[in-house]
Formats: sequence, structure tokens, C-alpha cells
Amino acid sequence: MRRLRGALLRARCSPSEPVQSLAKILDTREMRARYPSDVSREQFKAVEPLLESARKKTAPRKVDLYDVFCAVLYLLRTGCQWRALPSDFPKWRTVHAYFQIWSEVDKDGVSLLERALKKSGWRGPRETGAQRLQYVLDRGRAEREEQRHGGPKGL
Repeated sequence: MRRLRGALLRARCSPSEPVQSLAKILDTREMRARYPSDVSREQFKAVEPLLESARKKTAPRKVDLYDVFCAVLYLLRTGCQWRALPSDFPKWRTVHAYFQIWSEVDKDGVSLLERALKKSGWRGPRETGAQRLQYVLDRGRAEREEQRHGGPKGL
């Protein structure tokens, strides 16, 4: 609501310009900060019909689907907890509800979210330092085991 009020106040600041429609005011794209996990609006346009097909059209949508999709990408990229989702995104419960719907597996064994991610060109989360360290430790552990048990027996 604060965002809407701020957008309306910015629109009323210049009395020389004609009154803008609410849709045009909300279309300023300055509503939230950009994150590295975000996809462009053009990439999202290719995915949007796929994501909209999961929802029954009973009432008008109250959140921007682009923001919800970017929130899901942020969660997948960072691995943060649902409740730690930045306040720039829609409420975490809303994002989680969409995530649950999009994650349901169909008869082919592929979820709607997986198809959307593939279609948008998203490459997945980057490897974190902790994951790299775990890989190095596991590899070293495997090499030590191999030397102890798998090596040739002495003469």
C-alpha cells in the first residue's frame, strides 16, 4: 500500500501534466529493487502464459506474477528461508503458495516450474563456497579410502 501511495504522490507532483491512469503509474517498474537472480521482462513474457495456465481464473490477480516468479528465482538462487524473503517481493506466504502450485509434478514427471525455468533460460543456482568445500573434502576422503583399501597388497 505504501508503494501505491508513493506512486500516486509522485504522479500528483507536477500539476502541468494530465492525470495518469493507475495502470500507467504502477507500470513504472520502480516498485522494487533488482536482484541478480531476476529475469528480464522479455524473458518473463515467454514464460508468463505457462505460469498463468496453472491458476483458475476466478478473481483478478492481486500480485504481479513477474514479482512472484523473481521471488522464486531469488529463493532458488540464494537458498534463503521463506520468511527471510526480502520485503521488496510479495509476502512469503503468497510466493510459497504459487511455488507449491508450480512445483506439482504432471504425468510426465516434470513440474510447471521446471518447464518455466528451462524456457526462461535460467541456469540454476551458482555453487556456493560451502558446496565447493564439501566437494573437496569428499574427494579427499574418497582418495584416502582408496589408498587404504583399494590399493595393491604388499609383496
